[in-house]
Amino acid sequence: MQRCFELAILGAGSVAPNPLVGSVIVHNHKIIGEGYHQKLGGPHAEVNAISAVKDKALLSEATIYVNLEPCAHYGKTPPCADLIVSHKFKRVVISNRDPFEQVDGKGIERLLNAGIEVKSGVLEQEGRWLNRRFFTFHEKQRPYVILKFAQTIDSYLDSFRTEDDHEKPLKITGDEMNRMVHKWRSEEASILVGRNTVLLDNPTLTTRLWPGKNPLRLVIDPELQIKNDKTVMSDGGHTWIFNGIKTDYCENNLCYIQINDAREFHAEILSYLHKSNIQSVIIEGGAATLARCIEAEVWDEARIITGQTRIGEGISAPDINGELLSFESIGNDFLQVYLPA
Repeated sequence: MQRCFELAILGAGSVAPNPLVGSVIVHNHKIIGEGYHQKLGGPHAEVNAISAVKDKALLSEATIYVNLEPCAHYGKTPPCADLIVSHKFKRVVISNRDPFEQVDGKGIERLLNAGIEVKSGVLEQEGRWLNRRFFTFHEKQRPYVILKFAQTIDSYLDSFRTEDDHEKPLKITGDEMNRMVHKWRSEEASILVGRNTVLLDNPTLTTRLWPGKNPLRLVIDPELQIKNDKTVMSDGGHTWIFNGIKTDYCENNLCYIQINDAREFHAEILSYLHKSNIQSVIIEGGAATLARCIEAEVWDEARIITGQTRIGEGISAPDINGELLSFESIGNDFLQVYLPA
């Protein structure tokens, strides 16, 4: 099953909103085939693993391992449960039951009805962590929310400045950490910032330092104060602007989505993203946007980067009350990852 996880993660950034799935086929304690879900709309992990087996006659005496329950419905591809049944596998070992309502136990039931031995719950917590975005989306009816911010060594996000100051953004982190952040962006469906972040920093919110697709850009601009000369408005990339003025309306890759209460943006935006099948969002600021999510307890993971810069005064970094998951150094910077307590 651990090998299934290793294979599954190879699909990160390419299969969403589908889950990450790997599969391994074993005959007489020897791996004879393995595969993973490589891209959205492509063959599922089980299909690729079965295709990799040279002697298909061995399958009726083999065990197929898969980290998520084989699908039992017709989506972009036929049901994997039916494929497993057709090859008369002896045994199926599963990490997690699929929470998607069109599967959710139906794949396991189909295998059992065909007389195939099924064992589930193997490394279950590890499997849930691997597909935490998928599970959150289907169980909580909202995207998986990652908070990310960089702070100085004396716990400030930025110096005090205004758009009229024309000051460049405070440089807190080094090149290695910056590349890591762009890798993170490539793994998420969307990235969200508030109005002030766009006005002061003019960010691109892309993965230009890492090979991978750009996340969908989301901007909160209640009164539509961001001018068209800002990069997120003018570079041709897709940007959704959540505001209190324009109803659903798109032009030149910009979509304006009306929200009723900017103070309660988290609930409205997350609901809209869920309906739009956006499975994850990384929130990169600013201070007010981060604070609102923390106050509302609407976050699943917080990634806090601490650089070596010291400024003495400025905009304070938010406080995170959570359980420390990991701590590591990346270049000269430090990364702490928290989960809700």
